Amino acid sequence: MTAKAKTEAAGPLAGVRIVDLTQFVLGPYATQTMGDLGADVIKVEEPSGDRQRRSGKAPHSPTMGPMFVAFNRNKRSVALDLKEEPGRAALRELIKTADVFIHNMRPDSVARLGFAYAEVAKIKPDIVYVEAMGYDPAGPYAGRQAFDDLIQAASGACGMNALVEPDATFRPLPTIIADKTSGLFAVIATLSALRHHDRTGEGQYVCVPMLECFTGFLMAEHLYGETYIPPTGHFGHTTTITPYRRPLKTKDGHLSVAPADRTQSARFMALGGIPDAYESERFTSKASGAERVAEYHAMMDEAAARHTTVEWMALCAEHHIPAMRANTPEEIFDDPQLKETLFETRELEGEGPYRAMKPGLRFSKSPVSIRRDPPPIGRHTDEIMAEVGALKAAE
Repeated sequence: MTAKAKTEAAGPLAGVRIVDLTQFVLGPYATQTMGDLGADVIKVEEPSGDRQRRSGKAPHSPTMGPMFVAFNRNKRSVALDLKEEPGRAALRELIKTADVFIHNMRPDSVARLGFAYAEVAKIKPDIVYVEAMGYDPAGPYAGRQAFDDLIQAASGACGMNALVEPDATFRPLPTIIADKTSGLFAVIATLSALRHHDRTGEGQYVCVPMLECFTGFLMAEHLYGETYIPPTGHFGHTTTITPYRRPLKTKDGHLSVAPADRTQSARFMALGGIPDAYESERFTSKASGAERVAEYHAMMDEAAARHTTVEWMALCAEHHIPAMRANTPEEIFDDPQLKETLFETRELEGEGPYRAMKPGLRFSKSPVSIRRDPPPIGRHTDEIMAEVGALKAAE
């Protein structure tokens, strides 16, 4: 990896420069993750900015919406019009200083601009070129448009709830999970290619196809009985798709309990006012295994309602029963662990205080941190163009 301008922190990727032409979620999530790890991420935007800048409402600026803020910390912003030659010339100068070039444009679109892999490799032969796309070019979907809903549809994600509830609506999971998962695969791919570069000095082209990466992630456990040919059982991991896999309702909230054995579950029920549950007549009188399973879960429900969530957290810790409070999405702000380790109030230029989520990884020798808040459009254009000697080219 080549020497770069002085960086502000010693994360494990300090000294790596990433030229980032990504938008929406997949690419920005990947490059933010690498920025958290210390990379110098240079976000190249069109003069009007990443389209996610206008998703949601900011206190003052129409281009600092919450979706943009969530995915673009630890980056510097350069505004270049790549439809015009001065902008393309400036980008070529910037590429000369980069270790990684990453984009999630459609292949024909990036080629029209003159930044397909072959052209970028002429500028920087040892570049790690990462291209995130919807579908593996070897398949019949090659070149089709891809968005999170489309990938969830093709991957089987829209039918996951029906594995638990047969009448469940056929719909995407309520999170942009295909994009974010594929973004993490893009991080893995980039780091692997950088490792290859460290060993050999070679750059390479890296393809990150969303459908293949996400489907493999989603279905790793759910092939299950369909793993062998012919099948040895049903589709779907039995433990994962049981309808009993759910938090229990406490006196004032919810608690997830995962007893490791019968001793722990019996202890939980005793603490909830049901002693000797497995020896009780209500359990032993059940004729079938399915009836006993149903009665067990009914007793767990009944026991859970005996105490508040906070009381259960203390009792389960004292009695070594694996359990955790189950938060609604809104309750995560009050979770004592997350308040201490994840959320941080910071000041965003021109907008005021905002809630940031700190990087979750911890390194003893090369700590990660939020070094830069999400930038306004083109905040660092002059600074970076001066660094690479291309100030006139960007004008």
